[in-house]
Amino acid sequence: MRMRALTSLVLAAAVLATGSGAAWHPDPTWQLTETGVTARLRGLSPIDGRVAWASGSGSTVLRTVDGGGTWEQVGPSTDVPLQFRDIEAFDDHRAVILSIGPGGESRVYRTDDGGRSWAETFRNDDDTAFYDCLAFFDDRHGLALSDPVDGRFRLISTADGGRSWSVLPSDGMPAALPGEFAFAASGTCLVTADHGPDRAWFATGGGATARVFGTEDRGLTWQVTDTPVPSGPSASIYSLAFRDPQHGIALGGDYNTPTSAPDGAARTGDGGRTWTVADEQPGEYRSGSAWAHGMTAIAVGPTGSDLSRDGGRTWQRFDTGSFDSVECTPTGACWASGEQGRVARLSWR
Repeated sequence: MRMRALTSLVLAAAVLATGSGAAWHPDPTWQLTETGVTARLRGLSPIDGRVAWASGSGSTVLRTVDGGGTWEQVGPSTDVPLQFRDIEAFDDHRAVILSIGPGGESRVYRTDDGGRSWAETFRNDDDTAFYDCLAFFDDRHGLALSDPVDGRFRLISTADGGRSWSVLPSDGMPAALPGEFAFAASGTCLVTADHGPDRAWFATGGGATARVFGTEDRGLTWQVTDTPVPSGPSASIYSLAFRDPQHGIALGGDYNTPTSAPDGAARTGDGGRTWTVADEQPGEYRSGSAWAHGMTAIAVGPTGSDLSRDGGRTWQRFDTGSFDSVECTPTGACWASGEQGRVARLSWR
C-alpha cells in the first residue's frame, strides 16, 4: 500500500480559498459511478483520479481510464469462477491480481496490456494453504500472505513484479496461535508503507488475540505484537494502513455483528510495536482503511464510512452506504468499492 497524501498544489489552493493560515476542513462525500456489474468488488487499486482497477467475485476485474465514467471488464478467462479479493496496479496497463481459496483456488495473475491478456504466475499446490492478500514494496518486489501452514503463516515473494513467486522460509516467522488466521476482506490485511522500502505488516484474528506482525527485511523475519482489538472466530483486525514506517491504523470488528464493534479501531506511532484503541470509535465493523492526506484517514464497511482528521485518534461518520474497500493515491484521489458492483470516488466539498 502506498502512503496517501494530497499534492502541495491542492493544499495551497485550499489555504487560499479559506484565507491565509486558516484550517482546511472540507467535507467528504462519495460520488458513485456506474460499473455495469453486480459482483462484490473487494479488490481496489486506483492510480490517480482517472485510472483505477477493481476486482471481485466471479473472476471480475474492472478498469477505468476516465475517472469512472466508463468501466471495462478485463478479467482473465478462468476454468472456475474465482474470488479476486486483491489487486495491485502499477499504471493503466500493469496489474497483479490474487484469488483466494483453498488449494488451487489461490492464484496470482499478471497483465501488461490493460487486461487484454493475463498470465497465471502462481497456483497454490498445498491444500493446507489459503492466500488472503498481497502487497508490493515497489513495482518489482512484493509479498502474498497465506493462513498458517504447519503452525506458521506462509508468504510467497516476487522480485520481478509478480511474474514469478517463491515460498519464503518460515524459520523467521513466529508461531501462530490456535485458530489464528487473516481476513481476506479488502486486500489490506497485508500492507507496506512509503519511505519504508523493506517494511510490511499483516493483521490476524480468529484466535484469542488480534495481532499485528511486522517485518523490516521484506518478509524474511517477523516480530508480532498483541493489540487491544477484540478477536474471535469472525472478529479482529480486517484492515491496516500505514502512512509512514511509524504511523498506522487498524480497523475491524465482527462481520457477523456489523452494527457493533467496540474497540474496533486502534492506532500506532511506533511502527506497530504498540497499539492504542481510538478515543472515539466508528463503533461498527469496518473492513477497509486508507490514509487520504496528512493526518486524515478513511474507514469503510457495509454500514458506512468514517473520517479521522487526527491520525486515527477519533472517527466521525460521513456516509451510510455500503463499501468493503477504500484506497487513496499520492495525488489525493480516494476510491471505494463493494457489493453489487459499487465503486465511488471521494469528493471534498
